[in-house]
Amino acid sequence: MNKIKFFTIVAVSSLSSIAVAQNKPSIILINVDDLGYKDVGFNGSKYYSTPNIDKLVSQGVIFNNGYAGAANCAPSRACLLTGLNTPKHKIFTVNSSSRGKAKNRKIIPVKNNTILSEKFPTMASIFRDAGYKTINIGKFHVGENPLNYGFDCNIAGNHAGHPSSYFSPYKNKNLKDGKKGEHLPYRLTSEAINFIEKSKQQPYFLYLPYYSVHTPLQGKKELIEKYRKIGKIKSEKQLSYAAMIESLDDNIGRLTNYLQQQNLLDKTIIVFTGDNGSVYSFSPQKPLRAGKGTYYEGGIRVPFAIRWPQGKIPANCRLNERVSQLDLLPTLARLANVKLENNKFDGIDVSSYIFNKKNNKEISERAIFFHFPIYLQCTGKALNGISKHMQSRDPLFRTRPGSVIIYNNYKLIKYYEDKNDYELFDLKNDISEQHNLANQKIELKKQLIIKLEEWLKENNAPIPTRKNPKYIAK
Repeated sequence: MNKIKFFTIVAVSSLSSIAVAQNKPSIILINVDDLGYKDVGFNGSKYYSTPNIDKLVSQGVIFNNGYAGAANCAPSRACLLTGLNTPKHKIFTVNSSSRGKAKNRKIIPVKNNTILSEKFPTMASIFRDAGYKTINIGKFHVGENPLNYGFDCNIAGNHAGHPSSYFSPYKNKNLKDGKKGEHLPYRLTSEAINFIEKSKQQPYFLYLPYYSVHTPLQGKKELIEKYRKIGKIKSEKQLSYAAMIESLDDNIGRLTNYLQQQNLLDKTIIVFTGDNGSVYSFSPQKPLRAGKGTYYEGGIRVPFAIRWPQGKIPANCRLNERVSQLDLLPTLARLANVKLENNKFDGIDVSSYIFNKKNNKEISERAIFFHFPIYLQCTGKALNGISKHMQSRDPLFRTRPGSVIIYNNYKLIKYYEDKNDYELFDLKNDISEQHNLANQKIELKKQLIIKLEEWLKENNAPIPTRKNPKYIAK
């Protein structure tokens, strides 16, 4: 008898949530893998063709200073889905925190989580509980089964960080192979369109994290030859990368055209962003310094835009205040009028800033933080003979253990290998981060250190302190 009552209550509650959600906007969150800030036309790309993406974001708000939650895949995605910074979920990097040769690591990094704990609410679970149908289509990377994190459906998502192949057969246990030679972004977009067609009578949350444009670099041959004939790109890797970006853009066009034809485009909130910077060895982000895996601007600043005309998000608008992907969960909840039971998120609702760009005091006066108590070695081959380490801090590691605070146009980076090792950059006048002001602006440095240490303490951030017995001093 008790069991019958229990299931009856659940069924009624579920139906009630769906009924309440009927007038809410659907949400599509497009998260592109390893797409650099400068790799899209709307941010000034000189090499890559993104007309469909450019058209989409021009109809909404573009954030000139949009930041990922972290500088590489897994921690960034954990931050985006939970609205929590890395000290909370403790996913700081991909795989081991002790990457690189032991003899070069001065201290022992903290232990890294590779799986997101299921105890954390996610965008998917929050919107599902509000009556939305939820689906993951593409790269998940923070757990083996997206269904355990609030998704009703999953296509192609698992713990893998990249596909075995961008051409069918895919060798993906959560994606049936298509015809031989079928290209992955086209297949994922078709799956997204099929899902919307079946679900359009109910509000849905579609998380569309394309595997593109992560390695392996496997562009369509005809597009590679197209860019070869244009002549701007000489590197074979970059030619394939350009082809992959164009295929991604083609499919953003397919998706938006379908929504337009179905009279759904203006009823849907669409977020377009990337999970971290591009791989520097084949797509530098100048004037931004370095790329994926570093906490310089090229590693953490990403394409970032929101479109929703029916909600009166202004079109053709570019905003300069710094926003973070940590802000997406509370902001999307507010736009969709979804109540958050737990408001203890590390991001903030920036919807008032979107609707009224003058109402930005809360945003302009806050600091943005990153915590990465891990090692991440340099990888990849040089582009056109330029050293892959050219913009990293040293030739061995993209990232050494440290933390970052960005406040009032200044960025302070604290490194943990040496007690007094800091970098301080004026992002307004030195966007390329070439001039370390740590020994010049002493008082400013002290103020930022205090703010950073307060944040680390409040968030119980693990700090690496133990010396590495295998370290060999040079």
